[in-house]
Amino acid sequence: MTAATVDELLTRELRNDRPSLVDATGREFDHHWLCTTAWKSGNFLRHSGVRKGVTVGIAGENPLSLLAFFGTTLLEGTTRFDPPADLTDVEDFRALVAPVRDLESETYDLPRGAQRIGYGTKPEQPDIHHFDAGVWTENPAFPPLDIDSETTILTDGERTVSHADALAAASDVVETHGLEEGDRVVVREPLSDPKAVAAGVLAPLLADGVIVLTGDERADGQESAVERGEYAVSSESVPEPTRIELDAVSLP
Repeated sequence: MTAATVDELLTRELRNDRPSLVDATGREFDHHWLCTTAWKSGNFLRHSGVRKGVTVGIAGENPLSLLAFFGTTLLEGTTRFDPPADLTDVEDFRALVAPVRDLESETYDLPRGAQRIGYGTKPEQPDIHHFDAGVWTENPAFPPLDIDSETTILTDGERTVSHADALAAASDVVETHGLEEGDRVVVREPLSDPKAVAAGVLAPLLADGVIVLTGDERADGQESAVERGEYAVSSESVPEPTRIELDAVSLP
């Protein structure tokens, strides 16, 4: 598959029942669910002012945090995974998506006007929007998009990455490693590195493969999946033929 912008990987005509995402417990989500729920996530985040030119911080590596990334992307916003605790000086910072417990314990300092969006347990504080509940009740459709490929999609706080750059790097991973439909790519490096997003999230989407998130703990069976000839984004502890090295991912 080819795409000029990441939203093209989540279009209506691509929805089907093939597995597209696996979480740290081994639970599978199909591509129909991923597309539709990404649209719902974008619709929900729009209410919090997410739009082109703003940055959204996302903490955690699980299906909900990935949905927040896709929702932000559909709104032409910029995602910063695993942001620092002090975000007060981040220009154009609009929202933080993080576990409710971290938001209620005031783990993060946000700029004035930035929105707090929590996932997990229902928040007790009224100014924390509940991501889980909000997304599930949103409209499962999204307006037509016309995103410029040079729009920024990711930042690590020091550099920014456009849709074009991220997809070029992902395409190179697909070609170099011969990723094919159904191949599982286990993400063992933090998504705070844009190279891990390109290799571990966008590359399997381009190849009609499967994103495997390890979260805080590895899911049972992931080692054997890699040993069966599938792939892992990792710098170590993975057999070399199945290893996707971050240093080899070609982001500018």
